[in-house]
Amino acid sequence: MKNKTLVISGATKGIGKAIAFDFASKGANIAFTYNSNKEIAEDIVKELESTYNVKARCYSLNILEPDEYKELFKKIDEDFDKIDYFISNAIISGRSVVGGFAPFMRLKPKGLNNIYTATVLAFVVGAQEAAKRMQKSGGGNIISLSSTGNLVYTPNYSGHGNSKAAVETMVKYAAAELGEFGIRVNAVSGGPIDTDALKKFPNYEEVKSEVVKRSALSRMGEAQDLVGACAFLCSDTASWLTGQTIIVDGGTSFK
Repeated sequence: MKNKTLVISGATKGIGKAIAFDFASKGANIAFTYNSNKEIAEDIVKELESTYNVKARCYSLNILEPDEYKELFKKIDEDFDKIDYFISNAIISGRSVVGGFAPFMRLKPKGLNNIYTATVLAFVVGAQEAAKRMQKSGGGNIISLSSTGNLVYTPNYSGHGNSKAAVETMVKYAAAELGEFGIRVNAVSGGPIDTDALKKFPNYEEVKSEVVKRSALSRMGEAQDLVGACAFLCSDTASWLTGQTIIVDGGTSFK
């Protein structure tokens, strides 16, 4: 990945941060977004550059306003010569998912729309902007993070689960239409990963206990567990793999 550039949304913690550090360790320059923690983001920039001798930059992005990607990519153009990888990772939680994270009978359009916007629409606009640049440089790789919540019943998760199913379908359509430009598009679907976002679930302890019980490996997933799949999809080893969803769930979707 030396001298390649990764653009990833939401890399100040959890899965996004793990991916950014892994790609940087392989020589990739990193452009990542943050929502509100500018100081933390700037500290990560310094750490990436000093540890791995790569170029890193951070940019503010509200994924509930996907059109912000258009101006964001213009800023990235000023800082980087090209874009080789785009990973749509950022998610929302807290007040913005009220009415979306709930039992079926308590679901509300606003919460559902927010989750869909952050999951599907943000992927679409971000991937479109990345693809425009990849076309000019001869190709690239696009990944959307997903989850097995569209395969396995998870209490209160229907709002997220249906949006994950939608983004995986969008990945297939993008792959079919962008392949002629040498752009591969895939998804990485994780089982419940022990991140700060999951810990905000009101039933976190119940979810964790159930995951450990269901996993063939008898443990929760960690952010680092999704890194390998993303690195593989962006490598030449996966050069004929597109339009697919790789499931990384410790076997929990089968039991």
